[in-house]
Amino acid sequence: MQFGIFTVGDVTTDPTTGRTPSEHERIKAMVAIALKAEEAGLDVFATGEHHNPPFVPSSPTTMLGHIAARTEKLILSTATTLITTNDPVKIAEDYAMLQHLADGRVDLMLGRGNTGPVYPWFGQDIRRGLDLAKENYALLRRLWREDVVDWEGTFRTPLQGFTAAPRPLDGVPPFVWHGSIRSPEIAEQAAFYGDGFFHNNIFWPADHTRRMVQLYRRRYAFHGHGRPEEAIVGLGGQVFMRKNSQDAVREFRPYFDNAPVYGHGPSLEDFTEQTPLTVGSPQQVIERTLTFRETVGDYQRQLFLMDHAGLPLKTVLEQIDILGEEVVPVLREEFAARRPADVPEAPTHAALLAAARQEAAA
Repeated sequence: MQFGIFTVGDVTTDPTTGRTPSEHERIKAMVAIALKAEEAGLDVFATGEHHNPPFVPSSPTTMLGHIAARTEKLILSTATTLITTNDPVKIAEDYAMLQHLADGRVDLMLGRGNTGPVYPWFGQDIRRGLDLAKENYALLRRLWREDVVDWEGTFRTPLQGFTAAPRPLDGVPPFVWHGSIRSPEIAEQAAFYGDGFFHNNIFWPADHTRRMVQLYRRRYAFHGHGRPEEAIVGLGGQVFMRKNSQDAVREFRPYFDNAPVYGHGPSLEDFTEQTPLTVGSPQQVIERTLTFRETVGDYQRQLFLMDHAGLPLKTVLEQIDILGEEVVPVLREEFAARRPADVPEAPTHAALLAAARQEAAA
């Protein structure tokens, strides 16, 4: 089981002080959060990709390459890479380069994003979003797996005798998660290729998450990749913790009430009841996170959103320390004890390389 942090990189005013960090401060804070994640013993740091204010992470590979040079164990990922508006050729080359720089500590999550105007900004039509996701990923897979590609499709110019450079590290492409909140077509795409499916369930009730993951598992088995229980699943989540739950609620409430995404809507109490958001003590976070297994079955990756809604960096780093010291060690032990022996671990470059060599030998 992998545990980590994901960030959307929002620049949001702190409602308790009225101060808004600069873009420079926010970018540096994201790097500090990644370094703290490794120090705290977490497994993964993932950054979103956005091209509009109030978000800053427009170039994930630049940030992750910098973090790769300052870490040793942390798996570097995205949350998400926009498969619809990025050129698949550029994705293939950028993430292969990052693979080499990070000695294989790289995977990526593909998605369509949640900002409609990004499509025309990059010369695309949002009404073709699903078609773009399907065609672009089909090309991306070929670029990583074939040394010379001849290709013609609908959304970009043809390729003739093209070789993406550099080639993936050790001939093994980065592992791909397909991220979706609401689109069964993306769950089907992940299942068709035998890739991972990441459901960022931070805004949705458990029943919706269960249906999406069950669909993916059924289709994974239908396409011949293994039993439904062997499918690779990741989940998102949100937490805020203090030793006493009352202190956590009191401190987090103004950030929740004024958050640009869910502020000025349901109450904090209603939202925590209906979604995975957990505000309370470390023990409450442990107990709530363990229930995710009851919703989706045994899964491989759990990422937490912790640096949103204007929370100051000092507070976020404190939260990561609590996560690493008091929460994740217990979750590792509990999830491991409950996991059947035939449920696979989360993919890593070393595991994918070993599987590829075993397949070649066979």
